[in-house]
Amino acid sequence: MIAIERCCKTSLLFVLLLTLWPVAPVAAQTAPPAMGLENETPPNFVAHTDSFDYTRRDEMIPMRDGVRLHTVILVPKGAKRAPILLTRTPYDATDLTSHAESSHLASILQGYDNAVEAIVGGGYIRVIQDVRGKYGSEGDYVMNRPLHGPLNPTPVDHSTDTYDTIDWLVKNIPETNGKVGILGISYDGFTPLMALVNPHPALKVSVPMNPMVDGWKGDDWFHNGAFRQQNMGYILDQEATRDNRIKWWTGHFDDYDAFVEAGSAGEIGKRHGLEQVGFWRKILAHPSYDSFWQEQAMDQILAAQPLKIPVMLVHSLWDQEDIYGDIAVYKAIKPKDTDNNKVFLVLGPWHHGQEIEDGSSLGAIKFNSDTSLYFQREILLPFLDQYLKDDAPASGIAPVTAFETGTNTWRRLPSWPSGCAGSAGCSIHATPLYLKAGLKLGLTAPAASDATPGNNFDEYISDPAKPVPFRARPTRPMGYSNGLTWPQWLVDDQREASGRTDVVAFVSDVLTAPTKISGQPIANLVASTTGTDSDWVVKLIDVYPDEVASDPDMGGYQLMVSGDIFRGRYRESLEFPKAIAADKPLLYRFALPTANHVFLPGHRIMVQVQSSWFPLYDRNPQTFVPSIFWAQPGDYRKATQRIYHAPGQASFVELPLVTTP
Repeated sequence: MIAIERCCKTSLLFVLLLTLWPVAPVAAQTAPPAMGLENETPPNFVAHTDSFDYTRRDEMIPMRDGVRLHTVILVPKGAKRAPILLTRTPYDATDLTSHAESSHLASILQGYDNAVEAIVGGGYIRVIQDVRGKYGSEGDYVMNRPLHGPLNPTPVDHSTDTYDTIDWLVKNIPETNGKVGILGISYDGFTPLMALVNPHPALKVSVPMNPMVDGWKGDDWFHNGAFRQQNMGYILDQEATRDNRIKWWTGHFDDYDAFVEAGSAGEIGKRHGLEQVGFWRKILAHPSYDSFWQEQAMDQILAAQPLKIPVMLVHSLWDQEDIYGDIAVYKAIKPKDTDNNKVFLVLGPWHHGQEIEDGSSLGAIKFNSDTSLYFQREILLPFLDQYLKDDAPASGIAPVTAFETGTNTWRRLPSWPSGCAGSAGCSIHATPLYLKAGLKLGLTAPAASDATPGNNFDEYISDPAKPVPFRARPTRPMGYSNGLTWPQWLVDDQREASGRTDVVAFVSDVLTAPTKISGQPIANLVASTTGTDSDWVVKLIDVYPDEVASDPDMGGYQLMVSGDIFRGRYRESLEFPKAIAADKPLLYRFALPTANHVFLPGHRIMVQVQSSWFPLYDRNPQTFVPSIFWAQPGDYRKATQRIYHAPGQASFVELPLVTTP
């Protein structure tokens, strides 16, 4: 109680003193000087990579004209006297070396365009470079930049850029033994071909895989004159910007609808602003096989070059993009290989680029083993080691290693085409498989007794307003991601087409013995049209038995083994188009893609013929116009197409038939 009273009195006294004490005026308070926040991002972050199994260097390598090319160099930790594997690409070197955020070289390379089993398994220094004008590289981009000459007045091309790059690499990478190999797929396979022109002395081997070779005859842009219009998106994506940030767009889920609605390919391009892109303007200006295409066909260029270094050409039997070129290059340069030790060929059961992916199946077709893994470990790696590593043993790789589809067997062959390895009397004979009355196929030519009025041909109506789809609708765009199945279309079941009234399908009897083909089938089509222009599509098909006990889904499956399109206006000349004489039977002869296939007993052989393959290829209006790119709506007309199978007018597919004693 006393303590409380004393406390209260003291508090009262303190309050009185405060009220009586003189108070000085309070000065105005001022805010402290303004201060910014410290930047938390360092000017140059240095990653701690001591635990990584590789070191990464980004370099700008100068070319002879002063342009610098962005180059990613990946060196395995502890590498000494290691060879270099180089890829030159328009697809972003940084992206191709950053497939994962990982401290392991195998992980960051696992994806396009890296044969990881060979690169990492072989302990190679990996180098990927942006070609001039793309992504991190300086300079101007030109699609498939031609060699210095009539189409390229500048002093630089892919040959000189490769030479200058290799020269820099061997002088500035201390871990290397000074030996370089170049490899790559598609466009990245085109650059290893260019490297064969005046090669650098340090370049010891080249491996072009699925390369772009002749864009008019049978690779990316045309097939025998028919324009591959679904590739227009690639052209825009690749050339509209340096870094591919502008993409092709569509207002339809189904490309079939989009392309029919737009009309001609020229009109489709116009709607997308594609005329701003240089390569598209060149395509519009060169619809025929003129000097523009002839002078940059790599098979012809290399045929005129000395063969200085070993080359391994890698071909996919179901390459949906570049199925023509590597076989053409093989034919062009193999005659120079007099000692049979510089030109090698591999044929695998793959889509475009599948040789570095899982190769155990393609679509519904199964191969009973991982064929891509076998290629990388047993063929590619020993081949590279032989030419790039110090004191490496000979690889023992056969001149030709070919997968035989149907039997699912790898074959070691002395040359291509060659039906069998070392068998006495084994040979290939060009054997006609005739289209016959009653929609039959057979090895005997039509006889005079078979010729009866109205039985000398089969016919169908080709309507450009309703073209034949190249695969079951809805037709999705080209692409390798987001669930797109573009890589599989060449092995799609062809039953949908065989049931259409605008497709004729000729079928053999059930086979009682294996029938093997090795090489290129040749279409010999005697046909007429009521129009003045026409496309002809010929497909060679393996028809499975009606029931397959071990794999029920394959019952009756129609597997296209080889097929292609030919634009009729080029029947007489690939360079100078000409209208077709209406209602006149004429011969159309053109090669189909290479096959190495066995039609098994119990199967049948089918040949389908049609006049459109849409929207992969632009529609032929079936009326001759100067340029199909600018065909008008009134030019597209129905036509009656006749396929002849009479004596003297026999249509057939010439098979490269393998025979044994």
